[in-house]
Amino acid sequence: MTTPDVTVTVIVYNDAARLPRAVASLRAQTHANIEIIISDDHSTDGTPSVARQLAAQDHRIRYLRLPENSGGCSAPRNRAIEIARAPYLMFLDSDDELPPRAVESLLAAHREREVDFTMGAVQRVRVDTGRHSTWMPHLVAEHRTVEGIGADPRLLFEHLSTSKMYARSFLDRHRLRFPEGVHYEDQLFSVQAYCLARAFTIIPDPVYVWYVEPFAAEASASISNQRHKISNVRDRVHVQRLIDEFLVSSGHAGLREDKDYKFLKHDFRMYAGDLPYRDAPWLESFAKIMNPYLETLAPGAYARLPRPERVVLELLRDGRTADLRLAARGLGHGVAPRQITVGTDGVPYWGDSVPASERARRELDVTDLELDTRPFPSAYFRHEITELTLGRGASVALTVRTYDPGLRLPVGPQRATVLLTPGGRRMTVPFRLDPVRPGIFEGSVTLDLTAAPIPLHGFEGVRHPLLRLTQQGLSHSGVLLAPLDFPAATARIDYRSGTAPHQVTVEPEGRTPGRLQVRWRPVGVTARVVRPVVHRLAKPKVKNAAKLVASALK
Repeated sequence: MTTPDVTVTVIVYNDAARLPRAVASLRAQTHANIEIIISDDHSTDGTPSVARQLAAQDHRIRYLRLPENSGGCSAPRNRAIEIARAPYLMFLDSDDELPPRAVESLLAAHREREVDFTMGAVQRVRVDTGRHSTWMPHLVAEHRTVEGIGADPRLLFEHLSTSKMYARSFLDRHRLRFPEGVHYEDQLFSVQAYCLARAFTIIPDPVYVWYVEPFAAEASASISNQRHKISNVRDRVHVQRLIDEFLVSSGHAGLREDKDYKFLKHDFRMYAGDLPYRDAPWLESFAKIMNPYLETLAPGAYARLPRPERVVLELLRDGRTADLRLAARGLGHGVAPRQITVGTDGVPYWGDSVPASERARRELDVTDLELDTRPFPSAYFRHEITELTLGRGASVALTVRTYDPGLRLPVGPQRATVLLTPGGRRMTVPFRLDPVRPGIFEGSVTLDLTAAPIPLHGFEGVRHPLLRLTQQGLSHSGVLLAPLDFPAATARIDYRSGTAPHQVTVEPEGRTPGRLQVRWRPVGVTARVVRPVVHRLAKPKVKNAAKLVASALK
């Protein structure tokens, strides 16, 4: 039997439905001399039958079934490494795919220059929206060979083991295997690979398709999407401590600040936006696990973060739960604090008092937000919906409170507009914000969703209304923070203009940052016939023809 050039291991557990798609992506590789190992972590569904059928269809496929479930990704990968016959190894999860040229491209990089592993771009696909994006695109933008991780510590952010092709000799030389009994095993394995490698090559070609399902049911959600579990927090912190120990023992302690920054910017940040939705007992448990570890991180790692993220971290470390929830809302969306306090030293601090400790004063100092001087289009305001009433049909009445801690808005009533853009069409609803006291304004507005200018061929998707303010010819648009929980309401809209009928739902966003959310779904003939045709056809003239058909059908 010919020795394969590359062994690709597909790990699977109770995923009979998606396993054929993953294996089909391997059988379609342009480099055909590969070995495919399906490593089954003792599935209890139809996976064994599906795997055996796949193996019977292609002599390159081998089926390996673990005698008992390991509960993670490491054991099925390690068992496959033991029987792999090729000099180069890759790994694929059963719910993902490899692009057709992935093996060819990574193997070519190995043959171009002797390196310990090669890596490429990861294409992320949102299962709910179909949106494509590149994972960490700035790290894989050009073809280059890195002589050790110290030459570019930013790569610690790219911690996926599946985006790489490893030389078997490299893994064996360092006895490098996936840590068993540990969740977030990719993070530890990847740090070890980065640190132990003498050189590795990066190519900009796509080598992995990662399907992301952020709204998956809890029972089927991936480990990284189970952030609601305190055990998930504990697992993530545990693997970070293992990484820290490895950095010291391997002589790479100098990478600690870079690794700590990655933890704060990526790992902790994943939890931060969910904090407003957590109850007091959960937050107490979260702080009990997280805070001791936060105390061990390099101060320089905190200093590299944007100020809003530093504020959230400090409020957590100080045990200020109510303030923590406020600060965590709108992270990444330019949302202001409700209030600032200026100390006797002239420094503005987040919140209603001057912090007591030196560390808190350093972290809660919001001078760099430039609340009173930032250009108006990028200024910081906070727009909260304090009351929400669902009216007859498809109308919703909102009471909005705007916080202006930098006192950017002139004294007196303010002209404001709510913007909504379903299907690329703009709906604007003007209203007035009246002053309540310095830095706080309030007003009421009613959105009649039957007036939204939906395209004739319909619109399916979600939109989040924005609040726009104007000053001296300049405009500022900010998110509308909704109540965290209110009953969703759904109505059918039959447009008089000939536009397809739609089902419209008004609901809370349900996760960071907790905006007001409006969801449209076409119903009737347009939904069943016309819209699928429009999506398949690329030429504008044909699209226009399909729109005319939709109009005629109405």
